[in-house]
Amino acid sequence: MTSEAVISARNLSLTFETKDGPVHALKDVDLEINKGDFVSFIGPSGCGKTTFLRVVADLEQPTDGTVTVNGMSPAEARKARAYGYVFQAAGLYPWRTIGGNIRLPLEIMGYPKSEQVERVRKVLELVELAGFEGKFPWQLSGGMQQRASIARALAFDADILLMDEPFGALDEIVRDKLNEELLSLWKRTRKTIGFVTHSIPEAVYLSTKIVVMSPRPGRVTDVIESPLPLDRPLEIRETPEFLDIARRVRDGLRAGHAFD
Repeated sequence: MTSEAVISARNLSLTFETKDGPVHALKDVDLEINKGDFVSFIGPSGCGKTTFLRVVADLEQPTDGTVTVNGMSPAEARKARAYGYVFQAAGLYPWRTIGGNIRLPLEIMGYPKSEQVERVRKVLELVELAGFEGKFPWQLSGGMQQRASIARALAFDADILLMDEPFGALDEIVRDKLNEELLSLWKRTRKTIGFVTHSIPEAVYLSTKIVVMSPRPGRVTDVIESPLPLDRPLEIRETPEFLDIARRVRDGLRAGHAFD
């Protein structure tokens, strides 16, 4: 790991104006995400976790403060294709095959067809879906559809992967399997990952850094650097070291309510 910051937020605030009055989604967020980090954002519903990711992705505009991505504004980073984004739902087009869904951003970006084919092949292998290129989304399980969504986000080989609670709707057994696969993918690619979750065990298992956020307006109440080794079998969740980190996350979530 290096100490090179690829995402940097300074005094970041965002207020949505609604007919019922202002909604303060983020307040004075200071945060750095370094190259190669796996950073999970955890906090209660409505605390600004997803909003922060959307600001980084240039899908929302802050009302105060600054954000840079690879030293650029989010708008410049978007145009430079600096990141891939995985949403809560897989969002695959049912009339396109899995390969066709993964190729879509490459088609839009104008990659040559031969390169599209090679990139699709590589990312399908990365997410363990080799051989499923010709299937349609409805022929795949929910977990496999999410893996295809991750492959689509990886297809143009951005260094940053933003993931908005991609496994939240899946059952625990499938979620555990995808957690293992995602951790393995991260270790192979060493991409920088920002990951939104509501699950304390998921955040602790996956992350090199855990960002704990308070109820709205979203503030960072704790940033926990994980001492766990990079090789993490699921059984690590039963160790004292894992449980100590989980306890600190839980304490941070409780402390966040003091801002109410």
